Amino acid sequence: KLFIKDLWFEKVPVRIYQPKAPSASQRRGVMFFHGGGWVFGSLETHEKLCRSIARESESVVVSVGYRLAPEHKYPAAYEDCLNATIHFMKNAEHYGVDPANVIVCGDSAGGNLAAAVSHTLAGRTDLPKLRAQILIYPGLQALDFNLPSYQQNQGVPLLFRECAAFYMLQYLNGNASNLEEVLEGSHVPIDIKLNYRKWLSPDNIPEKFKVRGYKPHVLLDCTTKAYETVKRFCEPSLCPLLAEDAIVHQLPESFILTCEYDVLRDDGLLYKKRLEDNGVRVTWYHLEDGFHGIINSFNSGWLSFSAGKRGLDNIVNFLKSL
Repeated sequence: KLFIKDLWFEKVPVRIYQPKAPSASQRRGVMFFHGGGWVFGSLETHEKLCRSIARESESVVVSVGYRLAPEHKYPAAYEDCLNATIHFMKNAEHYGVDPANVIVCGDSAGGNLAAAVSHTLAGRTDLPKLRAQILIYPGLQALDFNLPSYQQNQGVPLLFRECAAFYMLQYLNGNASNLEEVLEGSHVPIDIKLNYRKWLSPDNIPEKFKVRGYKPHVLLDCTTKAYETVKRFCEPSLCPLLAEDAIVHQLPESFILTCEYDVLRDDGLLYKKRLEDNGVRVTWYHLEDGFHGIINSFNSGWLSFSAGKRGLDNIVNFLKSL
């Protein structure tokens, strides 16, 4: 049911999935950024997922093979995703896509990249506005690895708390020498933490998500040396949760999927609140029985989870509603 083709957008490899059935009007286009902690993942690992999204929502899907860490540090992945998206928006009609109906989408690290691209494009006047962003259990900040979901799910596969911090550091610096400080929270000075507290506080997370073994974390100060190596964690194109209200206010309609058993759950919940506080329309879908990475297992034979299929169905329904 699909034409599938490998292309290059600028210098970035992409795989495009186009429905074969003729369409009376221009289709919507979905820019898809795969997960894998900025370190793993490829066009292949998310092939089934992209096919399903293209087929079931009758959209043109462009999967982006961005450069990976640690060989290519931040902002390489972000720049690849941004450049591929801009290229597609400028040439959308060539693929039968309405330039005003382009959506960015990604899971995990890909959700981070989708949010970052969304922020950058929000202020551009030379391109049509993005129609929506779809963030599937995104990782959106690196200042606090002791939020309730990080404590509750620190040993839950497929993403352990330590791995989440490790991948973030791989993406940032190409090494993880500051892992201990990052995990305990002594990598960012207290005054900076307090500055971001209004957006990043556990107080912004609904109480029902804290009942399962959460203990408030003591704020630790940090050495200048530690902060020097990680200060780019405060850049919104690396940690989109820290963008200013003026930007968040301009973001497109959003879909956020979170899973209960996922260290990144609270990143999604905090971002949902930020978007809503800024008047952005949010569709939130929470998988009570979900864990990190479940969407990619919706159709893997012996290892299939019905929650993954439910999550995917909701993403498709959201796309069809646009």
